[in-house]
Amino acid sequence: MNTELPQDDQNEEQAAAEQTPAEETVPAEESAPASEETVVEPVEVVEPVEVVETVEVVETVEVVIETAEEAPVAEEAPAEEEVAAPQESTEQEASAPQLTLGESDAEADSEEEVEEKPYVEPTIRGRIDKFGTAMGTGRRKTSVARVRIKDGNGEFVVNGRPLEDYFCLERDQKMIKAPLNAVEELGKVDIWVRVHGGGITGQTGAVVLGIARALQVKNPTNHPTLAEGGYLTRDSRMVERKKYGQAKARKSFQFSKR
Repeated sequence: MNTELPQDDQNEEQAAAEQTPAEETVPAEESAPASEETVVEPVEVVEPVEVVETVEVVETVEVVIETAEEAPVAEEAPAEEEVAAPQESTEQEASAPQLTLGESDAEADSEEEVEEKPYVEPTIRGRIDKFGTAMGTGRRKTSVARVRIKDGNGEFVVNGRPLEDYFCLERDQKMIKAPLNAVEELGKVDIWVRVHGGGITGQTGAVVLGIARALQVKNPTNHPTLAEGGYLTRDSRMVERKKYGQAKARKSFQFSKR
């Protein structure tokens, strides 16, 4: 049997054989170089990156070492500056005036005034006669009392009568004896008083002022005690004068419309 194919079939087989190897060889050749290039590129990129990193690490280590060596010097300098700064601030605070308000200002002013005030000798309103008797004059309202004091055993006479007979009220007796108790002279001196004008209250005040002035002139060291108790103060209150057209100083007559 004849196995030969027709020419047309042979030609087709040859063409297919020729096409298949060409197609296979071309992609193979193209794919091989592409794979080689992809392998080389990462290697080239990685190597310079590693070199740069190593250099940077070395530089950072050197910088850290240098800063570590310079750090103590930098720390010492601020410490000196901190020491100097508080001194300057304290000097400025001392030189600058301080502002104070309220009671502190009043206290400071009072202290200055007390320091600046010179000592003034007290005014002694009395005298001592040639026999050593201290004399003082006291006034209250319209009453006038002349007092004489000398060392004795505590005798007290008012207008020729004992104190208890002339001033019957215990209140008046305590007021008259108050200056003597303040200087601890009660029962150690004899007192003679002549008083006139006004009423019992006015005369009591006049006798108190007269006794205080006599004790002051007798012993000037008694002045602070008597002044503190207010026994040397003259009470200047007087009765207000009557006005015309009125019943008294302030009282008016009854008003009537018709």
